[in-house]
Amino acid sequence: MSDLQDYLNDPAREALIPQVRAKIDSLGVDAIYYQYVSITGRIMGKVVPAKHWERMAHEGMQTWLGGVTNVFADRAGQLIGFPPNASELLALPDPDTFCQLPWNKRLARVFCTVFFSREDPERPEEFLDSDSRGNLRRIHKKFQEDHDGLHLRVGCEPEMLWLKPGDDKRPYYETTKPYAYHIDQFEQLSDVWLKVFDYGTAMGLDMIQGDHEDAPGQIEMNFQYDEALRTSDRLTTYRQLCAQVAREFGLIAVFMSKPYMGMPANGCHHNLSLWRCGEDGLHSGGAADLPAMDEVFTHRTGGQNEIEDPDHSWMPAETGRFALGGMLKHLNALVAIGSSTVNSYRRLNDTGMWAPVGASWGLQNRSCAIRVSSPDRFEFRCVDSMVNPYLMQSALLKAFDDGIRNKVDPGSPEDRNFVDVLNSGEAVERIPTTLRDALDALAEDEVIKSALPGDMYGIYDWYKRDEWNKFIWQVSDWDVNTYLDCLP
Repeated sequence: MSDLQDYLNDPAREALIPQVRAKIDSLGVDAIYYQYVSITGRIMGKVVPAKHWERMAHEGMQTWLGGVTNVFADRAGQLIGFPPNASELLALPDPDTFCQLPWNKRLARVFCTVFFSREDPERPEEFLDSDSRGNLRRIHKKFQEDHDGLHLRVGCEPEMLWLKPGDDKRPYYETTKPYAYHIDQFEQLSDVWLKVFDYGTAMGLDMIQGDHEDAPGQIEMNFQYDEALRTSDRLTTYRQLCAQVAREFGLIAVFMSKPYMGMPANGCHHNLSLWRCGEDGLHSGGAADLPAMDEVFTHRTGGQNEIEDPDHSWMPAETGRFALGGMLKHLNALVAIGSSTVNSYRRLNDTGMWAPVGASWGLQNRSCAIRVSSPDRFEFRCVDSMVNPYLMQSALLKAFDDGIRNKVDPGSPEDRNFVDVLNSGEAVERIPTTLRDALDALAEDEVIKSALPGDMYGIYDWYKRDEWNKFIWQVSDWDVNTYLDCLP
């Protein structure tokens, strides 16, 4: 059996196909977005009329390999990752992810798993190894098999800015003042975030809190943590619905890490916990009333948290310590995934603005790369809102696996403020400060590279090094202002 045939022969999946048809008919859906995720986290795909659902479910949507790299060309004009005559792909919908779009109820979306085509000359009907979403599902499954059911649950903190479009004078304009936690500033954007809340709730995000952060127009809306793939799908959905809300209000939904220097950036801290057992259940309404399949509204709760040590308060239990040790061992390579753009390192270099500095861990120490933010979880802080969550969580699972297998000791927690230490002139082991340095660390780390299997690592490295090369090939306003008249 090929990967594709195994996927199609899954009786659980087959049973969901007529259930999706029933949802399509009851909700009045006319067309469906068949979407997959590129290596940078973009939503790619096509729209197909809903009357073709059964055919698409069994035969798949034909798409092109270049979509994995956003159909972008490098500085030399070559399509990144693939030649123009690269093979077609098949994207097979995962029926359990079907969800109506609340802003246009004639439309729905469904996430896809991507395969090489049936006619591919070298790898017919195999999983596409550069499908970041499919990889996370497979890597997480293998992790659970190797560690007696241990699984990862993640809660993300996606910060982003709501800005007004610019003109010939400025690229953008502020909507609020940079006052963290001020209800008055939060209230100024209440029409916006309430629409985000409504759309998120309708698409399976169990919204739990929100606030105004300390940059102009910076809002953070949090949804309930869950199993790794669900959280990644929900973060992707969150971005999609924020883009829609921005269109409705004539704003820009900005996930760029650092539009402003001297102000905090758009982080996306990943709060991580490792569990055994637990139960899945619906968190909203009855199944018959949902504008989506049950899985979209399902959360995992309960079980045994293997990070928390009830006898030692904030210090993690043995499994948690080893997992933490794995993160620290592979930290620099992890930064290449979590801080994935040139602009990400504006955030990491703007010390004193809540971004991590030290290659270390600490108890409630926000200057460290990893913070034990509560006795039951780790907060990985070297992540910003441009992250591809599927890649990030796959890489974290590989780091955990190595730490647990090899019983890697993370050492003692750091209690110093690394910003003060850095300013004092004392030597500090820092996380990478440029995208190039982080990519060099990733190139040397076989464990984290295994989270980007097959062709995927080479494609990611090509894409991101080209981004760095395009950056250093540009002359900026800073160059001109600094050097134009510096001599004689």
